[in-house]
Amino acid sequence: MSAPKKVVLAYSGGLDTSIILKWLQTEYGCEVVTFTADLGQGEELEPAREKAVMLGIKPENIFIEDIREEFVCDFVFPMFRANAVYEGIYLLGTSIARPLISKRLVEIAAETGADAVSHGATGKGNDQVRFELSAYALNPDIKVIAPWREWDLSSRTKLLDFAEKNQIPIAKDKRGEAPFSVDANLLHTSSEGKVLEDPAQEAPAYVYQRTAHPEEAPDTPEMVEITFEKGDAVAINGEAMSPATILTKLNELGGKHGVGRLDLVENRFVGMKSRGIYETPGGTVLLEAHRGIEQITLDSGAGHLKDSIMPRYAELIYNGFWYSPEREMLQALIDKSQEHVTGTVRVKLYKGSVNTVARWSDHSLYSEAHVTFEEDAGAYDQKDAQGFIQLNALRLKLLAARNRRLKS
Repeated sequence: MSAPKKVVLAYSGGLDTSIILKWLQTEYGCEVVTFTADLGQGEELEPAREKAVMLGIKPENIFIEDIREEFVCDFVFPMFRANAVYEGIYLLGTSIARPLISKRLVEIAAETGADAVSHGATGKGNDQVRFELSAYALNPDIKVIAPWREWDLSSRTKLLDFAEKNQIPIAKDKRGEAPFSVDANLLHTSSEGKVLEDPAQEAPAYVYQRTAHPEEAPDTPEMVEITFEKGDAVAINGEAMSPATILTKLNELGGKHGVGRLDLVENRFVGMKSRGIYETPGGTVLLEAHRGIEQITLDSGAGHLKDSIMPRYAELIYNGFWYSPEREMLQALIDKSQEHVTGTVRVKLYKGSVNTVARWSDHSLYSEAHVTFEEDAGAYDQKDAQGFIQLNALRLKLLAARNRRLKS
């Protein structure tokens, strides 16, 4: 691959991406454009601008953007229409952010005339795959620079030495080994590494940042009503809100009650197992409520088909194939299923749990007349069940008769 002339770097302003910024300049002699995304990670982003200027980046080459609404509306919500969870329990908080960051990297490259993009993901993780598959899907001619796979800065000591040599400020707490690595956005926080690397040891309490300890959560349950239109949440307790505002509010409510903690040893796409601590308070509440409204508005055949494809859909997102035709095909099926997923769900939050306690909708398929134990006024003839059972039992009876005959 020829040396890039201009690179758009996914830049957080932290030590690692600041080192990458300087490394790109010194290794390739190229112009660098920085892109810093506000995905709801809860950090002040202006220091990233100041640090980029200090490292020689032209003001017109510094992009800092609030993309929280786009993140929730166009990525999180479509995923939640599918009730997507990876390996049964992980709500894909890191995975779903990468395609949006990659999209903006590629777009900014086009806007600024850059011929390459770069990221700070290591060669051991999933994120390198997600960033790069997304970038190539959006621009097959783009160059991707992955410094962690190229440089010889293979230890924290070497990184710090490089930072000192190039006058990159080092926060005092970076002098020692960081206790763990954190990635955060509006959907979740992810903590990995160091004190978490032994799955036989319980995670220290200080790892958790977004949720109260369930045992210390309020002693009084809290009821929350979430209103949906075509599968997407549109209001909380009757108040209409934007997608990002809804997720922010659900994070606040869920976090207060200790909802959404997960200690998971997962299978990375690159082949190894890793242990992570995830906090997804708002997403956990949203998933429970979405399933609650589907219970009364989604036909059984549609719902069971949707559940059967969900693991494949979730795996595609986890593995970095958001922009693949198969994910888009599955999305079309999922979105079709949501046409009548409209109504309101009441959930109860209490000491780490969230449970649906009521749901109602003008689009409901639930018929009390058909299920009541009281007089049903002719809505259902129980004698019809006899023929239904006999037809479904026919093949089982034939199998049993054959097996009995062969044994005799």
